Amino acid sequence: MICYILIILQLNKKKRKWNDSYSRQVIRDVSVDRIIYFSDLACIENTRMDRCAFHALCNMLKRVGRLEPSRNMGVEEMVAMFLHIIAHDVKIRVIKRQFVRSEETISRRFNDVLLAILRCHNLLLKKPQPFSQDRMDERWKWFKDCLGALDGTHIKVNVLEADKPRYRNRKGDITTNVLGVVAPDMQFIYVLAGWEGSSADSRVLRDALFRNGFSVPQGILLRL
Repeated sequence: MICYILIILQLNKKKRKWNDSYSRQVIRDVSVDRIIYFSDLACIENTRMDRCAFHALCNMLKRVGRLEPSRNMGVEEMVAMFLHIIAHDVKIRVIKRQFVRSEETISRRFNDVLLAILRCHNLLLKKPQPFSQDRMDERWKWFKDCLGALDGTHIKVNVLEADKPRYRNRKGDITTNVLGVVAPDMQFIYVLAGWEGSSADSRVLRDALFRNGFSVPQGILLRL
């Protein structure tokens, strides 16, 4: 009798685990379908790109970035989580509830996608071309031979309590000071991140020029 009860309890336990696993998979599939397959509007709202651009990015990351699906997650879901995090500045625990994944899994796949994107930098980052004087674009036609524009921006970050004074900017926020350089067509051609929010823009620029590979062609005037 006791053995019979133990067998029933074990079967019920296995059934409950199977049901929980199935429920998580259903929620996961619904979330992915809603984000990247339902409509262009939903895809743009969640990933900042339409379905065509999203799948083109996935194919590039597979082909050039060598991004591969894991045993339990496809490339599309990885990229969707990555884009949702950076598009909406949400924390991993938010994605954990939405995709029903563990925080460790989300963090691991986020890093996989990031590394794949870095492998595609030759395709994603383009060298700027100077503007000609006869360009008809009203915003840029007065800037002959202009290669682009640069500026700094502060992005909020989470740091250790001991490091907060170094990362506190003049407005009191905990940030990192990021230098961005764009070509006239608004394509990023250089980004330097990691400096503390308390650092001056000139210090970040000096670090970019002398240590981190940012160069201005000889004879080009750099205006701040």
